[in-house]
Amino acid sequence: MDHYQNDTDYHRPVMLQQCLEALDLQPGGRYVDVTFGGGGHSARILERLDKTGHLYSFDQDADAEQEAAKLARPEFTFIRSNFRHLHQELQRAGALPVDGLLADLGVSSHQFDTPERGFSTRFEGPLDMRMNSEGEETSAADIINDYSEAELHRIFGMYGEVTNARTLAATVAAARRGQSLTTIGALKKAIAPVMPRGKENKYLAQVFQALRIEANDEMAALREMLEQTAQVLRPGGRLVVMSYHSLEDRLVKNFLAKGKFYGEVEKDLFGRTNLPFEVLTRKPVEASPEETALNSRARSAKLRVAIKN
Repeated sequence: MDHYQNDTDYHRPVMLQQCLEALDLQPGGRYVDVTFGGGGHSARILERLDKTGHLYSFDQDADAEQEAAKLARPEFTFIRSNFRHLHQELQRAGALPVDGLLADLGVSSHQFDTPERGFSTRFEGPLDMRMNSEGEETSAADIINDYSEAELHRIFGMYGEVTNARTLAATVAAARRGQSLTTIGALKKAIAPVMPRGKENKYLAQVFQALRIEANDEMAALREMLEQTAQVLRPGGRLVVMSYHSLEDRLVKNFLAKGKFYGEVEKDLFGRTNLPFEVLTRKPVEASPEETALNSRARSAKLRVAIKN
């Protein structure tokens, strides 16, 4: 376990203590970490389980699978799959129902720090950004070169919350007429004229976020996973979700409060609501100033916790 004692360079977990407390871990419980990443959360959960407990961790990333091999023990099962297949995979493993589920929706530091994965604006590399780089999924380069200008406008505006999304889409469409934009450098050069002065880094982060969300179909996958949590958790089980941007947080907040993503709470003939969860966090938990000073990723993190009714 020493490898994880001070958190790894691979991934420093955000609000680790708060996540572990929110799960209300019992030594003999059955838990799911649907976002293994660098294994920081999973390693700490395992430390608190005895031989009768079990942890199931999901990730679709080959690098995460290698990290998971370091935690090998009878109480741990790694599932190489997108968390949108949550119920099916847990059923196959004979793991239902579970006592707690943790979802840390951020990209792991390791993915950001590996240039050839194309997640980071800091390095030159291919425009990839697929969570499963061995899969058939759409890459960021496919989006940049093949999507219509209208589709680019939609994803930059909706997923990146880019203020000049229409101008950005037009700029990309014009730049790709001469040549394919397949590298981070080529994209940065193409969009340099429309970046706000002095805010280039923030702007690029928003553009990259939009491409990553679209490439991995992240919003649909999140909705599908959340809908399945009510099926996989036992009554009294804990759901702990940490998000890093307002789109995700809004989905999580609505689902926990209403059992659905849009519209109002449904009531029966007697005016009673039949909600799947009781929310424990009226306001989301946020990282302390001390933690955000050490780890910039913690700045935008919002943690929400609920109990299955």
